[in-house]
Parts: sequence; structure tokens; C-alpha cells
Amino acid sequence: MDGRGRLFESLKRILPVRSRRRSVTSRNSASRQRRMPKSAISENVAALTLQERATRLFHRTAFMLARTRRGTGIAATLLLIAASAGYGAARGGHIDEFTAFLIDLRDSAANAAGFRITSIALSGQKQLNREDVLTLAGVTGNTSLLFLDADVARERLQASAWIASATVLKLYPGRLHIEITERTPFALWQENKRVSVIASDGTVLEPYVPRRFTGLPLVVGEGAETQAQAFLKILGRYPELREPMRAAIFVAQRRWNIHLKNGLDIKLPEDNLDQALAEVVKLDHEQKLLSRDITVVDMRLPYQVTVRLSDEAAKAREDAVAKAKKLEKAKHKGEDA
Repeated sequence: MDGRGRLFESLKRILPVRSRRRSVTSRNSASRQRRMPKSAISENVAALTLQERATRLFHRTAFMLARTRRGTGIAATLLLIAASAGYGAARGGHIDEFTAFLIDLRDSAANAAGFRITSIALSGQKQLNREDVLTLAGVTGNTSLLFLDADVARERLQASAWIASATVLKLYPGRLHIEITERTPFALWQENKRVSVIASDGTVLEPYVPRRFTGLPLVVGEGAETQAQAFLKILGRYPELREPMRAAIFVAQRRWNIHLKNGLDIKLPEDNLDQALAEVVKLDHEQKLLSRDITVVDMRLPYQVTVRLSDEAAKAREDAVAKAKKLEKAKHKGEDA
């Protein structure tokens, strides 16, 4: 140092080279940050997804709460965060996405606290598989038992046409029990050339016919789906007609026709159904009615059975009648001679 307390050399020469480089680098970095236009920063923020923004907001909030010694202003902070996030979701048209994210975040927190669903007991499913039941109930791999609404899950299950009733029980801390009662496939219902699988109460179970249900009885016509159970119950007392039946046709929502596999149609009356069916069976036993060359057996009139011959049988009958008349005419001519 000189007499005035000054150094003989500059401090730039005394400082290490590494320190000087670090200082220069820091200045350059700060300079670049200062030079970054605001539009670029806005574009980076806009590029973030709604979930990423909410995640950043969540972490910042957690950091703020962690530094709060006595929890002062926690409620106000959470309220502000919820309002801000909801406002942003509403403005951006992402309400559904934001709600799903919050639910997932809530369930994750509850699972971390020990309320994860560790076992699920299902019972009663026959046509539905395990995945179908859980999907209908709204249970996913991240669903927390703590926030699962059993009433809502039961309503979701019973909204399915296959499920007549359901029970959902939560057994803390991590067990879930679901019991369902399925409707039984009863018949196939055809209306306007569309065939569906129905239950005994007329509920449409499937709008198409899977291969495993092709053996079910077929009922046809408007209103047939709700009246089929009562009719088929009566028809079941007469296996001679039930087994060869191809379809039961509900006519004008008042009465039934039976279409047999051999093409024969049996027209039944609106009333006294049991009596008419018993009469058809009796005639078949005594006169082989259902095996004859006829196309229609009309039982609509009381105490009267009307049959319609097939085209071949009708022509043969006409030919036989014509031949008989011709012979009768020739016979009269011979007598006159």
C-alpha cells in the first residue's frame, strides 16, 4: 500500500480467475434474464396445462403453510386459492378437467393418510364381470375409501338395466363390500324388426342378442315385453305347444298368436286362454291336428275351431271335389240313358 492506504495493484489481478469467471457468468445470466421479453414469459406460462398450473399452486401453498408458525391466515389462503383456481378453470372452459383433478388430488391425499381401498369383495354378479361392476360403481385404482359416497355408488349401480338392487358397504380403513342382484334374461323381444334381450319385468337388458341368449323364447309386438311373463307362464303348462313354438305374437295389445316351427299359426282368444290351449292339445291327441297339412288353427270363437288348409292341401281338396262332382254328373247321365 502506498502512504495514503491504496493498493499498488488492482483487485482484478488479485482475485482468482475462477471467481472472476463466475462473476462474469452471473452478470451475463442476469443480463439475459433482464433482456428476456415479457411475451416469451407469457408464452411459457400459457404452455402449461391446467394440471401443471394447479400442481404448482398446490406446492406453493404447501410451502407457505409450512412456514406459517401458528396457522395464521390459512383459511383465507385456501379460500383465495380455490377461488382463483375455480375462476381460471371457468374462464378457460376446463371445469370438468379441473374437477376431476381435484378429486384425484383429494383421493391421493386420503390414500397417503391410510384410507386406500386394499380389498374389494363382490358378490351376486353373473352376467356382469368384476370390471363392469367397479366401473358402474365409479371405483378406480385411486379411489379413496374415505371419500367414496356409498349412496352415490349404489345409485350408479342400480342405474344399470342389469342390476335390480345393490348394497355398498365401507369397512374402514380399507375394505369395500359390494353385493348386487342381477336381473335374469327372460326372453327376446322383437319390435319394428329390432330384437332385444329383456328381463321378466320387460326391462331391456341388451339392445342386441349375444350368442348365449339365442335360445330364449321370442315374443313379438308392441307391449309384448311386459305381458310375456304371464303368457309364457300359462303356455308352460302345455309343453306340446311350448316346445315347438318359434314365436309368440302379441296382436293389437289384446291377444296372442302362437307361431310353431312347422309354420302353423294358432290364433288364441283374448279370454279363456287356458281353455283354448287345452282344446288345441286335445284335438292334436285325438286327430293329429298339428301334424295335418294346415296353416292356421283359429280358436278365437268359443266352442268353434276353424282351420285353414295350406295351398297344396287346398288345391288337392278342390281337385278332389271337382273330380267327385264330375263322377256324380257322369253317374246321373248313365241313369238317364
